[in-house]
Amino acid sequence: MVSLNKIIQAKITIGHFVNKTPFAFSARLSSVTGADIYLKEENLQRTGAYKIRGAYNKIANLTSDQRKMGVVAASAGNHAQGVAISAREFGVRAVIVMPESTPLLKVSGTKDLGAEVILKGDNFDEAYEFAVTYAKEQGMNFIHPFNDEFVMAGQGTIGLEMLDDMSDLDMVVVPVGGGGLASGVASCVKQVNPHIKVVCVGAKGAPAMWQSFNAKKSINSKSVRTIADGIAVRDASEITLANIIECVDEFVQVDDEEIATAILFLLESQKIVVEGAGAAGVAALMHGKIKHKKGAKIGIVLSGGNIDVQMLSIIIEKGLIKSARKMTIQVTLIDKPGALLALTDALKDANANIVKIDYDRFSTELEYGDASITITLETKGAEHQERIKKVLKEHGFEFTQVF
Repeated sequence: MVSLNKIIQAKITIGHFVNKTPFAFSARLSSVTGADIYLKEENLQRTGAYKIRGAYNKIANLTSDQRKMGVVAASAGNHAQGVAISAREFGVRAVIVMPESTPLLKVSGTKDLGAEVILKGDNFDEAYEFAVTYAKEQGMNFIHPFNDEFVMAGQGTIGLEMLDDMSDLDMVVVPVGGGGLASGVASCVKQVNPHIKVVCVGAKGAPAMWQSFNAKKSINSKSVRTIADGIAVRDASEITLANIIECVDEFVQVDDEEIATAILFLLESQKIVVEGAGAAGVAALMHGKIKHKKGAKIGIVLSGGNIDVQMLSIIIEKGLIKSARKMTIQVTLIDKPGALLALTDALKDANANIVKIDYDRFSTELEYGDASITITLETKGAEHQERIKKVLKEHGFEFTQVF
């Protein structure tokens, strides 16, 4: 495990630069789960994620000669910004290698923090391989996102902050991708109080670390696919795996549907914006993946809040449909003046609010003289949707529910 002394030293090293994020009680989540839930809000960290802790601690521990040579990292997200802002603080040249498919916003955000960006490869693994080679050829220091003791110690400071605020926790829940965060936090918690249960949560679409934990040996995935891009790691690190096997009591998985539900729950109920990885722990508790005693004090790490706006929009829209707060129907009308008015009057009687409407009279599937109306409605639950369908039938409208 990562030495507690190194984690304490990391806390001293990064303390003036990194935010001590809130460790807030969640009344709503507590009522849902039957436990006392506290959220470690690293989504409010500088750069929006915990990665800055390990990156800063690593660069702080480079020698002056090493810093002169500069640093290199491979990342398409949080690690990139953590390394960039930390390097800027030390006046160190930083080169970040990103996959060519990286969104422009993330590229420009990293450049704004003072780093040089190289776009290379179709995915993270290709960008990573290029970055390692580039660092060797240029004599620069490669800052690994998790396979580094100083990085893990930096991430472990989250555990210290949680225990400083609440020393009598019964359980700590941590998301896992490469394992740097889990290694640091679990090592810290078990050395301070071995009776605290540590639970790791991984994404089903990135099962390498979960499979490796259960097999007690490193097992790599052929591919990964999950909305939790912060924990979408293909290969299991033997270094972090050893720490996790030693310090973690339980390892569970959540799927994308469960993660999306947790993101929407946190947004609506807690007014907190988190990315997929940040919501993994909450998803596991909400969906009964983690067993606990009633009233147990549980701390969950919300690892970051840098979610893509388009992905957030999709999650919100799907969430509204699943919770029966939005529905879309197709209605066939006789294409004559007043037909659409009769339909909207019926919807008004059902107290349904129209948010979108499309009128099509040219489809080859329609009879001549008919029109197809696609209407999206704002609704107030399943009972309200049934009432809308009943009213439409009473008014003689033929329709199908799209979703």
